[in-house]
Amino acid sequence: MPSIIDTLNVPNAHLIAQSSHLMDTLSRLVELSRLQPTLDIRCRLEGVFHIDHEPAQEGVLPFHLVLDGSCTIQLRSGRQIVLKAGDFLLLPRGSAHILKNLGDADEPAAPLILSYDGMLPLRQNGGAVDVDLLCGHFKCAPESSALLLDSLPDPFHASLASVQSGDMLKSFVHLLRQETMLGLPGALVIVTGMCLALLILALRTRNTAPDRTPGLLALLADPRLSKSIRAVMTAPGNRWTIEGLANLSAMSRATYARQFTACAGMTIGDFLTSLRMSVASDLLRGTTRSIADIAAEIGYESEAAFGKTFKAKNGLTPAKFRQRSSARNF
Repeated sequence: MPSIIDTLNVPNAHLIAQSSHLMDTLSRLVELSRLQPTLDIRCRLEGVFHIDHEPAQEGVLPFHLVLDGSCTIQLRSGRQIVLKAGDFLLLPRGSAHILKNLGDADEPAAPLILSYDGMLPLRQNGGAVDVDLLCGHFKCAPESSALLLDSLPDPFHASLASVQSGDMLKSFVHLLRQETMLGLPGALVIVTGMCLALLILALRTRNTAPDRTPGLLALLADPRLSKSIRAVMTAPGNRWTIEGLANLSAMSRATYARQFTACAGMTIGDFLTSLRMSVASDLLRGTTRSIADIAAEIGYESEAAFGKTFKAKNGLTPAKFRQRSSARNF
């Protein structure tokens, strides 16, 4: 198979460039990650509290959403992050962390009491409430999540109720809080289903933040680089070259390569390979198409070349990957 930097064989490249804005790139990235949200517990805490969270299993991404009040998340490194009402925090690597009160109070923590509020397990340590939050996690197939989740900052922190986020996000958080507090029939299904939308809103909000860290969110937010990314997401199997992608972004080859790496935290070659392997994983898991057909779909001229790259990326041959995925879904 020719290298991505060898040949550009895209007869309708200009049409792709014109229509690529129709593709919702972020939705496609989330779709490829195959995230499954679960709410674990609701915490209504007062005064001094200190709750340890051990490292999560592979493919498990813990999150916290503050419905009301404030608290602190302390990472194993010692770094502390203050969370306020409307704040969302995701730990893409499943890192160990501590949930605790604001400040360094000297008095001992009250014992935690676990009960059930009709929707979720409820953790409390008194009658008053200084912080009300939902704790849950996303499950994902590790081999499918790398493209988006591995490029996120760890932790991933977004404020969904800030002035900059707008009225729509404030309404969303308000709805979550109301469904949680009222506990009407079907509330758990509603709130759990909203968790995926919550993540996308958080990604969208962080995407517009002025302090973007290198990664796919920064790449998608760049008005010039994002043009080439949308085109690649539309047709990952094309023989894209740096020159061709640079032309779509109205840059020279050298400038494009340099700015892409600085913005994304990866080279264009790494991005293309990760995208193609993510698409291949999705097709292997969700369809009965032949491996040769999938290889051709993502731009490989031979099944052998595809199989070699896939195994190097995922540790399994495409056939064994499909077999394992089928066993998991049985």
